Amino acid sequence: VQLQASGGGLVQAGSSLKLSCEASGRAFSNAVIGWFRQAPGPEREFVATITTTGSSSYYADSVKGRFTISRDNAKNTVYLQMNSLKPEDTAVYYCAAREGGALTTTPSLYGHWGQGTQVTVSS
Repeated sequence: VQLQASGGGLVQAGSSLKLSCEASGRAFSNAVIGWFRQAPGPEREFVATITTTGSSSYYADSVKGRFTISRDNAKNTVYLQMNSLKPEDTAVYYCAAREGGALTTTPSLYGHWGQGTQVTVSS
């Protein structure tokens, strides 16, 4: 599975952005997809994840109620709708795929990663 994230940008606090993660390869519909973010520093932070069918999802506490993850398997795309953005949401956002596994927040369990898209939220 190859992934391409897009949709980042520079916005003001309180604004919304919708990120897209487009995948190539037939394995997409069998892959759990996760969104992670990385601000300057070594740690990659879990944001959200969604099951293969989209029937279940899980969020980090820091984004719960503001972000929504969804997927369209017909378009091989996963979305991250981000509302009420805060300056602390500023980071490079990555999507990742985990084939044949359950939902997880652990980055090392995702075998495929996209290149990242920058989100900058100004105060």
